[in-house]
Amino acid sequence: MGASATLLLPSATLAAQLKLPDTTYTYTIINQDLSAALQEFGSNLNIKVNVSQEVRSRIQGRLPDLPPLAFLNRLASLYNLEWYFDGQVLHVTSARESQSRLLVPGPVPFERLASTLAAFDVADERYAVRPAPNTQLVLVTGPPRFVALVEQTLNGLIAEEQARPKPAEARVGPPPLPHDTVLTVFRGSQTTILRNGRLEAGFGSNEPPDASAGREQPGGRDGDPNTPGRRENSR
Repeated sequence: MGASATLLLPSATLAAQLKLPDTTYTYTIINQDLSAALQEFGSNLNIKVNVSQEVRSRIQGRLPDLPPLAFLNRLASLYNLEWYFDGQVLHVTSARESQSRLLVPGPVPFERLASTLAAFDVADERYAVRPAPNTQLVLVTGPPRFVALVEQTLNGLIAEEQARPKPAEARVGPPPLPHDTVLTVFRGSQTTILRNGRLEAGFGSNEPPDASAGREQPGGRDGDPNTPGRRENSR
């Protein structure tokens, strides 16, 4: 059987199930190419098989009658192979092709990656996916197809995270100054301008807007008849 590694995922998570019958698989092999035997194995069980070009051995002698899964594992053990089923195709590679790759998860927590791999039936308890100690990296080890699916899953999660709308950044600096509120009130021929609730100017319809600004009303200051008016000096 291919090299195994501890998968740091919940124990209930398994790869896509390779459903094979429990009945004994009888296959007579006499000096046959290993790749051809694996292709014949898939043909007999109606499974698509992709055999790597690195699988070049020949089978000598007769193999015992075994259930199909045990037969496959027997070949993997005898000829240093690894196999991985992605739900559609059974991929068989040489153990020499096994990969170890460090992935950068970015904003994706490892727990989310692990649960997604389990949900998509990508996870396989024989191959490793684990956070690298004292880093923000994820180490994945296994046959090429397994490593590629883990990487594709992580890239999809990163793209999804980056597409999420970001909350508005906190405003930096002093709050903006309030805008002035100007209200113009028309009463008959009299126009009054209020700015921020305070009187700014008042004038009649025949006066320019600034005519009354700073002008004393008849009868004294602010139009009060009891207040003496301003006297003009004359010579």
